[in-house]
Amino acid sequence: MSAERHRRVRTLLLSLYRALCFFLIMGAVITCCMMLFLNIMMRQTGVELTSGDIGLAARLTFANVIFLSFICTLIDTVRRRFTVGRPVKRIVSAAERMAAGDFSVRIPRSPSLCPADGFGDIAECFNTLAEELDGMETLRTDFIANVSHELKTPLAVMQNYGALLSRPDLPERERLEYAREITLASRRLSDLITNILRLNKLENQKIFPKTQRYDLGEQLCECLLAFEAVWEEKRIDIQTEIQEGVLVESDPELLSLVWNNLFSNALKFTPPQGRVRLTLRERDGEAIVEVADTGCGISPETGEHIFEKFYQGDASRATQGNGLGLALVKRVIDIVGAEISVWSEPERGSVFTVRLGSAADEAA
Repeated sequence: MSAERHRRVRTLLLSLYRALCFFLIMGAVITCCMMLFLNIMMRQTGVELTSGDIGLAARLTFANVIFLSFICTLIDTVRRRFTVGRPVKRIVSAAERMAAGDFSVRIPRSPSLCPADGFGDIAECFNTLAEELDGMETLRTDFIANVSHELKTPLAVMQNYGALLSRPDLPERERLEYAREITLASRRLSDLITNILRLNKLENQKIFPKTQRYDLGEQLCECLLAFEAVWEEKRIDIQTEIQEGVLVESDPELLSLVWNNLFSNALKFTPPQGRVRLTLRERDGEAIVEVADTGCGISPETGEHIFEKFYQGDASRATQGNGLGLALVKRVIDIVGAEISVWSEPERGSVFTVRLGSAADEAA
């Protein structure tokens, strides 16, 4: 309350100061004009003014100065209240709400007596800033929630196999197998965190992809075999058509994130006893990878947004994904200079196609 009273007192004193300055300026201008007028009149007419006449003229001039200053100050105050005071108050109020964490605040653009006063541009810039901050806050909270969910899978694997290892009657062969699965799960967890942090740095242009020449077919097979337990559990028919000797020059760690996400989605959304097909071929100097499934498919409306961060078009399947995988895929594809496209039809499945420049073409 004291701060509001202090603001009002300061505003009042500022208004009085402006009125006083305006009065002094008006008095000086009108006095100079009146004296100039009297001097010219006396020279032209030859009439000598008495002290009484000059005193009367001075009093009338003083009264005119006070009256005009009051009228002009009143008009200027009303003008400033509507053209300056209200826009500034709205901007200050919105800024205070934003500082308190409310990024949904927007400043309505109202008609102005002077379109060139700049307040409309300020409001537009402020609204743009608020939208960006609101989006960043949403991404931040969703990123934390969804990445936490993504980390649960390898953690669950380690917890389950850790519990099995505690059984005293466990055979040595199974003990070694469970220990190996825990090691692999921890490695996948470490790779996942590393790739997420690396993508974040790449978005900020802090590091660049580390490219090397390698056999793309071998990488695809290794990534697909990592999901063997998933497709065996769902009895999914895995079909592969992989051309041998297809070399690419790219970042294998980043591309493994692409393949893992595409395979994970294909197996996740394909019903039991469905089919997933992996194809690799080289054509016109490009390595073309296709991951096709017979899953639920994607509607045209959802297809326009599937590469956006945290977008999930079908709420009924929200528990099967986090909306982050395909956004990371798109980011990696952009980073390595590749292309990705998707064909999909509801209840018929999807086909994701990735096109990479082959190392043989680059060497040529």
